[in-house]
Amino acid sequence: MLKNYLKIAWRNLTKHKAYTIINVGGLALGMAVTLIIGLWINDELNHNSHFPQKDKIAQVYQSQTMNGQTGTGPAIPRPLEMAMREDYMDNFKYVVMSSWNTPQYLKNGETSLSRNGYFIQRDAPEMLDLKIIKGEKDGLREINTIMLSESSANALFSNEDPIGKTLKVNSEHDMMVTAVYEDIPFNTSFSDADYLMPWAKYVTLWDWVKRSEDYWDNNSFQMFVQIADNTTIEAVSEKIRDVKKIKDPDLVEFNPEMFLLPMEDWYLRSNFQNGKQVGGRIKYVWLFGIIGVFVLLLACINFMNLSTARSEKRAKEVGIRKSIGSQRGQLINQFLGESFLVVLLAFIIAVGIVVLSLSGFNELARKEMEFPWTSLLFWGVSLVFILITALLAGSYPALYLSSFRPVDVLKGTFKTGKHSGLPRKILVVVQFTVSVAFIIGTVIVMQQINHAKNRPIGYDKEGLVQIPTMSQDFTGKFELMRDEFIKSGAVTEMSTSSAPTTRIWSNRSGFNWEGKPEGFQEDLAWTEVSPEYAKSLGLKIVAGRDFSRDFASDSLGILINETAVKYMGLQDPVGQIITDSDTEDPFEPMKIIGVVEDMIAQSPYEPVKQGWYVFDRNDNGSFYNMRLNPNKSASENIAIIERVFKEHFPNIPFQYDFVDEEYGKKFASEVRVGRLSGIFTALAILISCLGLFGLTSFVAEQRTKEIGVRKVLGASVFNVWNMLSKDFLKLVVISCFIAVPIAYYVMNGWLQEYPYRVILKWWIFALAMIGAFLLTIITVSFQAIKAAKSNPTKSLRTE
Repeated sequence: MLKNYLKIAWRNLTKHKAYTIINVGGLALGMAVTLIIGLWINDELNHNSHFPQKDKIAQVYQSQTMNGQTGTGPAIPRPLEMAMREDYMDNFKYVVMSSWNTPQYLKNGETSLSRNGYFIQRDAPEMLDLKIIKGEKDGLREINTIMLSESSANALFSNEDPIGKTLKVNSEHDMMVTAVYEDIPFNTSFSDADYLMPWAKYVTLWDWVKRSEDYWDNNSFQMFVQIADNTTIEAVSEKIRDVKKIKDPDLVEFNPEMFLLPMEDWYLRSNFQNGKQVGGRIKYVWLFGIIGVFVLLLACINFMNLSTARSEKRAKEVGIRKSIGSQRGQLINQFLGESFLVVLLAFIIAVGIVVLSLSGFNELARKEMEFPWTSLLFWGVSLVFILITALLAGSYPALYLSSFRPVDVLKGTFKTGKHSGLPRKILVVVQFTVSVAFIIGTVIVMQQINHAKNRPIGYDKEGLVQIPTMSQDFTGKFELMRDEFIKSGAVTEMSTSSAPTTRIWSNRSGFNWEGKPEGFQEDLAWTEVSPEYAKSLGLKIVAGRDFSRDFASDSLGILINETAVKYMGLQDPVGQIITDSDTEDPFEPMKIIGVVEDMIAQSPYEPVKQGWYVFDRNDNGSFYNMRLNPNKSASENIAIIERVFKEHFPNIPFQYDFVDEEYGKKFASEVRVGRLSGIFTALAILISCLGLFGLTSFVAEQRTKEIGVRKVLGASVFNVWNMLSKDFLKLVVISCFIAVPIAYYVMNGWLQEYPYRVILKWWIFALAMIGAFLLTIITVSFQAIKAAKSNPTKSLRTE
């Protein structure tokens, strides 16, 4: 019986090739989109699944309240470590202090590389269960040791065994390689761990780290923990919540609260607003999941519509089968069998599409996904996916076709009824409602991205290059290097800064100034700069003056931005004296010498933060900021800069970043979402138009004789086109009026997450409606005009 069903199904498919191509092609596209979105969602949900103890590992987060606004993040004070070990260690298996991800110069012989990694405590390899290829897992127990990832070890030592060999770090520290571990996968939070070095080494390298041992108000570190087996992350979070207030009552005014953020939330749910967890990338998982479901639904709707549209052609077949004893259940099974065959063919094609497009999709989505050929779970899920899709796509046609009465069909009195097309019309409305909503959503996403991109950033990012200065080799050489680079002709100005142009690395408080409100809790972005900073970046001085080497007093000077003027409540900022509220170890009073135009250093979707630019008296800037000579090409300038750099720093790899490219990375997530949404929207529209094209073909075929009679009686091409097109255009208009309010509600909610956002305008919705209308006209017109131009004698001379 099954063999018979499949044989008949195959004959029907091969007999009507155009119908089959539209049906199978539409389903294959829909399934390919759903498959690739499913792989993407699986990769997102399995971020950090590489770590066996994922459910037990957490990072310590802190919330603090300033002036009624609560900020939350992973920055914690160093004394917290001792408090955890002394008072709460029963709740933990491991407590691990760590630096932030830090680039270092690693040198072996003539090979010198820049690699990212962490200064971290010795339990980290055990907590993360690193796969050790060579050496020992407890490789950080000695202060002058280093553990390398496999790729870093290969790059530095080639075919040599690195264990026991010595590396030069930043041209000043000899570190012995104690272990080589397998590269941590890309879809983890530690994929950038090219090396691990002891936390104890970090403490000895910088005085400020040593001094921070007792400073509860210096939130410059991070801590990872693995909780004990007999407790939960929620229970431990509750216990440690007030530890900072207990240990340092002076900080009670900021209401600091400590808690643990589970590893499973680091990637998908790490956003907080006013102290509350509000999600994160999980919103994109939901977004693309919904898109995948709807795109598949559109493809299934095509199958339903085309199958029911052909119902009259199969009515006699149903009538004969019923008259010779076929039960309705058997007919349902037959039509579901056809559906299964179509879906199976579509799935095979969809797999091919996914395999061919996966590389490009990975590049677009910044992923490293592979097709799971060997995964039994994938093929099991795929089988269920095929069965569900077959049921979803074939259930309505099967029930509809099997309901025909054989007596009416065989007598020739079978009529589909004037409302028989209503389900098809409803499905077309659903299709175009989804497509129009997708169009609107994609346009608004791109509008928001462009809105932020076109926002004035306060400095000239074009032709601006930054070079990290991590090694002690750079100390005290700024003046020399500035002269050398400018004399080379490749650079017109150069400065140093303690943070990159596109980020804020330090926030400070504890200052006093005239007119400061009682109880005001300031939070200021703090960047130490050389006197040429504003000139090299192209910052505009809006009040007062810039730093000058002609004034020795400028070593105690400050430039502040316009937002800081408003934030501090200053009427006449220039000349204001800033003092330290720390009575035990205060710094010398500083004076505001100028106000600079706001520059965007954080997210371009957020308001500019109040910032101070302080004279760097210690010449320990972390970056060289260079303004390239505009009269030469960028490649020529970089070649000259590299030559000069190598003359003075032969043991350090030349590394640089164009600031405009670094700034562009701030849009990367939204740009990827916009591009992916655009692709999926285009495919959704294509699938909808395929269905519409098929339906128009069948309507034109069904009304062939009517069209012939109308033409004989004098109907023009336009009259015939209008007759065939108007019903479909009405459906699209209905779809637009349903889609617009839905899209407005959803996208307006999405935009609320951005303080700096585009205003929704009527033309966006009008453009989407017009686009859908034009697409419908083009799709329907092809078949309508073809039918209208056909020779009426051919359709009237034969039965």
